[in-house]
Amino acid sequence: MNIKPLADRVLVQPAAAEEKVGGIIIPDTAKEKPLHGKIIAVGNGTKDEEMVLKAGDDVLYGKYAGTELEFEGEKYLIMRQSDVLAVLNK
Repeated sequence: MNIKPLADRVLVQPAAAEEKVGGIIIPDTAKEKPLHGKIIAVGNGTKDEEMVLKAGDDVLYGKYAGTELEFEGEKYLIMRQSDVLAVLNK
């Protein structure tokens, strides 16, 4: 990965949105944005806030959290560690 977040930021790859619900195909405009994804890269943290997340963690985040960006055809979100609500344990 050529993107390295700075300070207390993380790079998240959002999970894919649902394409079908019970056999009905949902158009792009009606799809809910996913609220979970996988952390791809993390910053080093700050002197006041230690980085507790790590690459590979599955996380939940707020509906309006982060800044969307596209890199090499893939969509990502970059957000502060404090925007992550929970880590999913599988």
